[in-house]
Amino acid sequence: MRKTCLLLFLSALLFSAAQSQSKDSIIIRKKYTTKPITTNIELDGIPSEEVWNTVEWGGDFIQYQPAEGKAASQPTAFKILYDEKFLYVAYRCFDSAPDSIVKRMSRRDEFPGDWMEINIDSYHDLRTAFSFTLSVSGVRGDEAVSNDGNNWDRNWNPIWFGKTHIDDKGWTGEVKIPFSQLRYGNEKEKVWGIQVHRRLFRKEERSTWQLIPQASGVWVSRFGELHGLNNIPTHRQVEIAPYVTAQVDKYKREEGNPFAKGSDSKLTAGLDGKYAVSNDMILDFTINPDFGQVEADPSQVRIDGFQNFFEERRPFFIESRNIFDYPLTGSAAGGDYDADLLFYSRRIGSSPHGFPSLGNNEYAKYPQNTSILGAAKFSGKTKKGWSIGVLESITQREMATIDKSGQRREELVEPLTNYFVGRLQKDINAGNTVIGGIFTAVNREKGLNDQLHRSAYSGGIDFLHQWKNRNYYIRGNVVFSNVLGTKEAILNTQNAFEHLFQRTDATEVSVDANRTSLSGMGGTVRFGKSGGPSGKLGQVFRYETGVTLRSPGLELNDIGFMLTANEINHFTWAGLQFQKAFSVFRSARINYNHWSRWDYGGQFLYQAFNTNSHAVFRNYWQVGTGLTWNPYDVSNNALRGASSIRRPSGIGYNFYVTSDTRKKFYVSVDAFNFWGSNKEVKGNNLGLSLSLQPIDALRISLSSSYGYNFRRQDQFVSNVSYNNSIRSIVGEVKQKTLRFTSRINYNITPDLTLQYYGQPFITRPLYNNFAYVSSPLAKQYNDRFTTFNANQISYANGSYMVDENTDGIVDYRFSKPDFNFVQFRSNLILRWEYRPGSEFYLVWSQSDTADVYNELDTPVFNSLFDNAFAEQSRNIFLVKCTYRFLR
Repeated sequence: MRKTCLLLFLSALLFSAAQSQSKDSIIIRKKYTTKPITTNIELDGIPSEEVWNTVEWGGDFIQYQPAEGKAASQPTAFKILYDEKFLYVAYRCFDSAPDSIVKRMSRRDEFPGDWMEINIDSYHDLRTAFSFTLSVSGVRGDEAVSNDGNNWDRNWNPIWFGKTHIDDKGWTGEVKIPFSQLRYGNEKEKVWGIQVHRRLFRKEERSTWQLIPQASGVWVSRFGELHGLNNIPTHRQVEIAPYVTAQVDKYKREEGNPFAKGSDSKLTAGLDGKYAVSNDMILDFTINPDFGQVEADPSQVRIDGFQNFFEERRPFFIESRNIFDYPLTGSAAGGDYDADLLFYSRRIGSSPHGFPSLGNNEYAKYPQNTSILGAAKFSGKTKKGWSIGVLESITQREMATIDKSGQRREELVEPLTNYFVGRLQKDINAGNTVIGGIFTAVNREKGLNDQLHRSAYSGGIDFLHQWKNRNYYIRGNVVFSNVLGTKEAILNTQNAFEHLFQRTDATEVSVDANRTSLSGMGGTVRFGKSGGPSGKLGQVFRYETGVTLRSPGLELNDIGFMLTANEINHFTWAGLQFQKAFSVFRSARINYNHWSRWDYGGQFLYQAFNTNSHAVFRNYWQVGTGLTWNPYDVSNNALRGASSIRRPSGIGYNFYVTSDTRKKFYVSVDAFNFWGSNKEVKGNNLGLSLSLQPIDALRISLSSSYGYNFRRQDQFVSNVSYNNSIRSIVGEVKQKTLRFTSRINYNITPDLTLQYYGQPFITRPLYNNFAYVSSPLAKQYNDRFTTFNANQISYANGSYMVDENTDGIVDYRFSKPDFNFVQFRSNLILRWEYRPGSEFYLVWSQSDTADVYNELDTPVFNSLFDNAFAEQSRNIFLVKCTYRFLR
């Protein structure tokens, strides 16, 4: 395995070195020259001060969409000035119909209505930038741009200022950006990359100062240049933001339970901060962080054994997270393996791994999440092209308190844990080549030794090389992991769903009960074309192909995210994109994909082919459709370690239609259907979304989805012992899932918002026609199972009893797998940024998981709305105030 990964890596490096001799075509860049000022500018959205006349207007904006290369339908101009502390930008957005300017509002970073945006490559590395967007309604948006425009992180929230004004010529705006919020080198005479971008909402027209062809597949590397920035003083950003939170929990009182008295309350305090070690390096830290204002996760339940992936929502971890992102694949072709990450920040502060063992008449007080004692990030980029990121976090030792008739004891449910991530990258040849590495570590104190690794380490080296104006690329990585622990902990890892070393048909792995460590490797190499010259219709052909590996022993889930190991995946994607309007279309694209998979024993596991197409019409409606053919599928995971099993082949079809999103009311409908070749499986999912904006300050979004999943015989139920072997019990399953999601955003002002999120959810799988797996890889579907007849199986008291040899003695039993899961989650948040960077929150959160696990006969819709809003819900009322001190 090590040789395979190294050969992939070295061959890719040699290929990229050979391509580095290719010459790039000359890029003509616009230039804007700014000047310093010593007088104050009153930020009122009207650039009327005399000092603005010291510089010229920049203009001649060109359409980016829809008519690329043509003059913008409405002229736009800008000016830039600076003093010792701030960069000032003025906009003049001419509009021949000022009454038609769209002044929609939203919460920060949703970019409503007409807006202007400036992107600043202050490192001038041609790969990263800081984006500042100001809508005509005064709503601000900001993003950290990386990977040459292929990654826009809207969770970056700097402190800056903006005002707008509408007049008879259109609208104007003024922006003031503190230099302390940017990162740059210490050169006396600076040259920064800039791009200025306008959105004319009613026409969905985008125009830019520096023309960047859509077919180029790049963004930052084609920016124009800002000159005239001389002798900017060093700005050591120092921000300290203490917070105080008061919280009251209300819930149903439970008689006899001393920990469920009907209400709890707590008062907490903490501290967030930033310190600029230099102009290009910053330290972020948090002590005793609180994330009570963060929106709840959507409800998710899976019966296939794979773990759920939840997006990070906590501010400390999402800001500047692009520095620490390390996907193992990240392919354009897509695939389940694309979710695999070396660093998955949701592992920090997750639910405790242990649960107390309770006897009769015992009650437990159990923490829902592990407390984060503190965390720090050090990140930035040097003048010489070194990107550095270091993250350190410590989570608290968590104890459950158990009470029995007033006698109390404590039991460990999570040990004290230290998390570390280090990331390093180096730009070479003006960012056309990038090499880097990452290292992660998890170290725990003693405790839960049979469940958790004592230590877990992972790391990798990666590279990217681009040529011909970054139209072509090759990139890859090699990763490793090493976990250490007791024999019990490592045995659990070998037998875990991600590895399943105990599989009876596995020739490549075997269980070793005496191991105290486990190591693995993985890697990806992919080559592709991201841009190039376009045809008359703006068409450009793009593609990507590659291989990604996960050795059987690769284990990343202590600090990363990995669905499964023991895979070799090949993927290919190709797409033809039409980026200029033609016929009835504003734009269109058609794609082709295929995927193949093997395990490390050489067993062929999976193959699928897909084609999909998407279009935006001239009336701004959007449509898309796709077809996937899956002729072969073998799963090493479906039987949870008993053996591999062949799954039915089939065809899947999906489509969506979205009406004109510029309108104050628009609709989106989507559907997905999958059929087995001989009706062995069937899946349907229907979705409907409605969006209403009755006034500029109010937006209401409602969505619903219904899913139906049917498997005729091969849904896993349980593994049981019989005659010194393992019987895999399977059955027919019919699963129905229903969810409704509502969001309401009301802007009282751009800095005072009221937000609501609510989601009732139900899923119910019902099982029938039980069987055991007798020939899991048989070509014919029915030959893979032996179905129990009425004389072999019976049901009583929540369990099925099996007399397989019909001798009148129960040979084994398994629990009834049917269940009914109903949950409701909601947040109502009043957020007020009462001064830059300082916020006040009022929060009402509601969470209810109804006690209706065995309610299986009531129709799904009735069960959802009879129980989702029941009295047993937990209500959390929270007040949080932060005050940011700036220097």
